[in-house]
Amino acid sequence: MFMPTISSAHFSQYRIIVVGSGFFGSTIARLFVDKFSKPVLVIEKRNHVGGNAWSEIDKETRIEFHKYGSHLFHTSSERVWKFVTGFSEFNDYRHSVVAKHKDKFFPIPINLLTLSQFYGRAFTPIEAKELFETFRAIEDSSENQNFEAAAIKSIGKELYEAFFEGYTRKQWQVSPRSLPRETFGRIPIRLNFNSRYFSDKYEGLPIIGYGNLFNKILDNEFIDVILNTDYFTVKQEIPENCLVIYTGALDRFFEFKFGNLGWRTLDFALERVDVNDFQGTSVVNYPDPSVAFTRIHEFKHLHPERSYDESKTLIMREYPRQSTPEDEPYYPINSLDDREKLKEYRKLAELESNFIFGGRLGSYQYLDMHMAIASAFSTFEAKIEPRFA
Repeated sequence: MFMPTISSAHFSQYRIIVVGSGFFGSTIARLFVDKFSKPVLVIEKRNHVGGNAWSEIDKETRIEFHKYGSHLFHTSSERVWKFVTGFSEFNDYRHSVVAKHKDKFFPIPINLLTLSQFYGRAFTPIEAKELFETFRAIEDSSENQNFEAAAIKSIGKELYEAFFEGYTRKQWQVSPRSLPRETFGRIPIRLNFNSRYFSDKYEGLPIIGYGNLFNKILDNEFIDVILNTDYFTVKQEIPENCLVIYTGALDRFFEFKFGNLGWRTLDFALERVDVNDFQGTSVVNYPDPSVAFTRIHEFKHLHPERSYDESKTLIMREYPRQSTPEDEPYYPINSLDDREKLKEYRKLAELESNFIFGGRLGSYQYLDMHMAIASAFSTFEAKIEPRFA
C-alpha cells in the first residue's frame, strides 16, 4: 500500500524496513512478506518505486521510456527468471548495440563483422582468433593491471582507441588506467557473426513495463511504501530493534568518514522526433571524444510487440558525469583508490548488527538487475530468514 506519510508512532509496527525500492530492496520486501506474512515498510526517496529501472509512458507519444536509460533484462538463473516472470510475462526482445565511429556504424560487441568493417577485409573465425592471440602475446606487467591494459591485450590498440578509450573516459569520467581490469572483462568478444550483446539463457522486457512490474512486486497487503522520503530525515524515528535493509550510498550512510567514494551519475535529454524510426535500433553508442554524449536510446524498439504512432518516436541522449554530493549516485566507479576506501567502509558495515547493506549503492558493486535479485535471494536466506524463523 502506498502511503503519503507515516507518523513516528507507526514505525514500531514494522520489524523490517527497506530503504530503497530497486530490484534488491523490492525483492527483499516481497520475499519477507511471502515467507512471514508480517508488515514491512519500504522507504523511497524518489517519487516512484523501482530505482533506476523505473519506466513510464510518455504522454505525448504514448511510448514507454526508461527514465534512467535502457534497462535490458537477461539472466541464466532459473530462479531469477521464475521470480520476475511470476509478476509479468516478458517479450522476446534480444539486445544488440551499434557504435558510430567516424561516421560509420559497427556492431558491438566486437565480432567478425566489426573486424571486417574496421580493417576493410573479410575475417574468418580462425583469422580473428590469430589476430587476438597476437595481442595477448604482448608482455604484461603487474603495474598495468587496469582497464586499458586489459583491453589492449584483448583487442589491440586500434580497436581499443576506436571503441573503448573515448567511450570509457566519457562513461566513467576517469582515465581508463585508473579502472580495474575486471571492468573490461564484462565486455564480450566474439569469433563469429553473433551480434547479441548478452549470451544468457533468458532475455526480454516485461510486457507490462518495468513501472508496472515493480508495482506488482510491491502489491501485497503486508507491504507499505512511502515515497518522497529521505531515510536520513526519519531514521531517528525507527526503533533500535528494527532490522533495516539499506540500499542507499554506502559512504553517505557513514557520513563520508573515509571520504567520498567515486560515483558516476547521468544526465538525460529526452526528445520527441516526428519520424517513425530515428536510428533503427534501441541503442547506438558514440565512442568518439568529439561527441558529448555516450549513447542514444530509442525506446519503441524495446517493445516490438506493441503498436505505435508511425509519425512519432522518442529518443534520449545520455550524458555521464562525475557525481557530486547533491546528485543521485547511479553507478560505482570502483577505481583503485575507491577500493581502499571501500575496505574501511565495509569494516564499519560489519559492526552494524541491525543493518544489512545491499544493492548497487549499498554494496558498492556494479550489479546488473538479475544480479541484484540473486543477491537479494542469498541475503534473505543467509541474514534475514534465520533471524525471523
